[in-house]
Amino acid sequence: MREFIYYSKNGRTSGNIGTDLMKAGRMDIALQFVIMSFYISNEMRDNVKLHLHFNGSPDPPKHLELNPSEDIDNELAISKKNVLGLIKKMLYKYKPGKKNQVFPGYYVEKKEFSDLLDELEESHKTIYLLDKNGEDIREIEICDNPVFIFGDHDGIPKNELKNMRKMKIKKVSVGNCVYFASQTLTIVQNELDRRGI
Repeated sequence: MREFIYYSKNGRTSGNIGTDLMKAGRMDIALQFVIMSFYISNEMRDNVKLHLHFNGSPDPPKHLELNPSEDIDNELAISKKNVLGLIKKMLYKYKPGKKNQVFPGYYVEKKEFSDLLDELEESHKTIYLLDKNGEDIREIEICDNPVFIFGDHDGIPKNELKNMRKMKIKKVSVGNCVYFASQTLTIVQNELDRRGI
């Protein structure tokens, strides 16, 4: 199982997102990232778990965990409208003090980014941070069940990067160009597919 973390500095943390997704902390980017995480032509990936970490108003932080492979009866619809509806519903179903299962495989909770990374590291996951100054992804060894961290258009805040330096997180790059998060994800997915990871 490959895992992806999408960090959004301003992603909306309640279900009243509205229709202007750019003004809602660039939720348009988050929706595109969800779609690119799970879909390939004519089918849905069953080997991906996605963590969305939103840190915008009004109630940050929110951690949304999406693992559609646990929900065999209800495939995630591919349109942005349907994905937006899912994210809104997940945020509305947040319950203070607990990790709430909204549907099988879909959870929402309040969790600090550093706590999420600590949990993944404690479960012996190898974590990679997408960084233009990292090692070329085509030249590094990638462990089974990897975790990749992606930032939104604002990137990962300095305080979070400082916390990551204390962990065994490897910086990887997809080349000299700075791509959109969803484009970077597609490159990473392709590399993992080619390696059979």
